[in-house]
Amino acid sequence: MTSDTAGTDTSSASSPAASAAAADPRPVRIGVQVQPQHADYPAIRAAAARAEELGVDVLLNWDHFYPLYGEPEGLHFECWTMLAAWAEATERVELGALVTCNSYRNPELLADMARTVDHVSAHDSGTGRLVLGIGSGWFQKDYDEYGYEFGTAGGRLDKLREDLPRIEARWAKLNPAPTRDIPVLIGGGGEQKTLRIVARHADVWHGFGDVDTFARKCAVLDERCAEIGRDPLEVERSIGLDSGADPAQVGDAYHAAGARFITVSTGGPDFDMGAVRDWLAWRDEKNRG
Repeated sequence: MTSDTAGTDTSSASSPAASAAAADPRPVRIGVQVQPQHADYPAIRAAAARAEELGVDVLLNWDHFYPLYGEPEGLHFECWTMLAAWAEATERVELGALVTCNSYRNPELLADMARTVDHVSAHDSGTGRLVLGIGSGWFQKDYDEYGYEFGTAGGRLDKLREDLPRIEARWAKLNPAPTRDIPVLIGGGGEQKTLRIVARHADVWHGFGDVDTFARKCAVLDERCAEIGRDPLEVERSIGLDSGADPAQVGDAYHAAGARFITVSTGGPDFDMGAVRDWLAWRDEKNRG
């Protein structure tokens, strides 16, 4: 799983109580990140189609320009042009990036791109399927090779905080408007900056870590929501897990901590879906109650 986040900032030292998200009535959703690396596009397209056929809820890629694992100069494709192709080629799954790097595109342009993919994904239903996954960026090679200023983690987070209202404002101005209120997923676990941004702007928070870490971050996010008077249950909690994570061993614990959206990843050239099948079976059992 990519370590894309909305940045790293100082964590609080408190040990908060159980999160309100532990009682979240949402059903479990499973996402798969089809990493756009080390494969030709036909193999990536086939993996995306297979994921939808298996029944995943959300299909994801990532926003990088070079592979994160394996041969650093290996095969790799761009995020948003791929999302547009997936939007046309799929019918049911929601789709998005885990996550878009806020640094790489003007926020008004990104808003327009997201609106366009939203419409492409709607087909004849009238309702789009895009999720805007976004973070402040972290992979310095992307910045250096493509000419973006890397700056500091704190500076990139400040820019994300400034740009999200611009994205929201642009959506309100576009003609045609998005087909729905495009869900915003923000990745990252920093408690002083990132989770405050999540509390104000996100429909989904995406984090990483073991169960105890995830539960603590969920409780801190509850606090950040309380600071601005937002119901913490408005923010769905998502966890990214390694493909080796066994749902029979860890699924119930993450669910008890508040996770309702669980993502696993698969990479080229083979795009093994074994872990995806296991998590889908666990999801179905969990949602049956």
